[in-house]
Amino acid sequence: MAFNEKFLWGGATSASQFEGGYNEGGRGLSHMDYIRRVKKADKEKVFPIDVTVDMFEDHKKHEDEYNFAFRRGVDFYHHYKEDIALLGEMGFKTFRMSISWSRLFPTGLEEKPCEDGVQFYHNVFKECHKYGIEPLVTMIHYEIPVYLTETINGWESPKMIDYFLHYTKFLIDEYKDEVNYWITFNEINMIMNSSYLGGGMFVEKSKKTPEACIHQALHHQLIASALTVKYFREHTSKGMIGNMICRLQNYAYTCNPEDVLATQQQSQFNYFPTDIQVKGTYPTSILNYYRKKGIEIDWYPGYESILKEGTVDFASISYYHTAVISAEPDKAEPIGAFIRNLENPYIKMTDWGWGIDPTGLRITLNDMNDRYGVPIFIVENGLGAHDELTSDNNVHDNYRIEYLRAHIQAIKEAIGDGCNVMGYTPWGCIDLVSCGDCQMTKRYGFVYVDADDEGNGTYQRYRKDSFYWYKKVIASNGEDLD
Repeated sequence: MAFNEKFLWGGATSASQFEGGYNEGGRGLSHMDYIRRVKKADKEKVFPIDVTVDMFEDHKKHEDEYNFAFRRGVDFYHHYKEDIALLGEMGFKTFRMSISWSRLFPTGLEEKPCEDGVQFYHNVFKECHKYGIEPLVTMIHYEIPVYLTETINGWESPKMIDYFLHYTKFLIDEYKDEVNYWITFNEINMIMNSSYLGGGMFVEKSKKTPEACIHQALHHQLIASALTVKYFREHTSKGMIGNMICRLQNYAYTCNPEDVLATQQQSQFNYFPTDIQVKGTYPTSILNYYRKKGIEIDWYPGYESILKEGTVDFASISYYHTAVISAEPDKAEPIGAFIRNLENPYIKMTDWGWGIDPTGLRITLNDMNDRYGVPIFIVENGLGAHDELTSDNNVHDNYRIEYLRAHIQAIKEAIGDGCNVMGYTPWGCIDLVSCGDCQMTKRYGFVYVDADDEGNGTYQRYRKDSFYWYKKVIASNGEDLD
């Protein structure tokens, strides 16, 4: 079966990794701006995105010395016209981007937004429409104003719900004529893997246990998302609004029933935020998990009706790799763990140890299609790799083409299975700072940006071989993958 003629081909970025201009136009700092690049030799001691209170204070103390790569991104702030023109040249139907909360409301507490920030996004959307590109806007792609991290410990506090709603209501009211596709939270389940990254908070500051703190914060995010969806429906007459999770397809290590059970439990854990956002209620399995673990949630008043009234129009995912699950203590990792170390001998690995598994994407799409019955949007997928710019300013990235070709073919096959897939936006369509490692070395884009891990370079843009290949894919609506 062929792709629908309205299929949304495009690419994806985030403000914190792409935008730059952190100290321009009145923008305030976000909690992401305090994640620093750590040299490879030091990575065994510290994982960059897992910022603790002590690390945060150290980063503030050495603000002028450390490499805060997210602050500069790849300077989309000054290159947006050029960058969007490149996306237009490829034939993009949609461009997934996020808005920097602190560019509009520097501390998160302001009553009125920063006008320079408001106009910047109007300018970006205008450029998109110039090329027939529909903006797909993520309201929050991890980053929150750092003031909220420092003063109320981020999403642990229920106060965040009101601050977030003030921000998202403004987005809807201001940009509803320019944006038809919205996502409330990027990878809302990621808070369970990195509380600082996903929640802008320090679990060690909480009176709750770390796990209880994380799930309390997630509850607040789910409420904030649902209330935003409700407001969107009440104040717009067009468009769609969805959710997003980092989707991990899990395989049992063996056919031992205990391994199969552990795999099922891990999958329930991965899915449950989407269960809530699509179905409007907490799964029994998760409520039972809370009971067994002694996790006490301070339930938001009227949360059950709020979640029911705030279900999303579509379910979106990032999909990069699959995982193998074992019940054996020496092989098992904590529930919610992001990247597991059990090797799957049937698939190849990327340079960063992520399994390349296009069939897993087809399995995921079929699973989600039957589970939810709403359109599915693949809003992140891609290959992080070492790219080399040749002396004549080319990048020969056939390895990326092979990766994307296989995954697009898997999507096509899933559509043939009956899956309702509405679009595909590969990650980092223009090179950006990678999240987990805060580096430029790990590149995803169709466009090479001349910048290194330390921020050196011209920041000029160069088309890779994959640029021309993806242009052909879009022009043929996914039929020409050669």
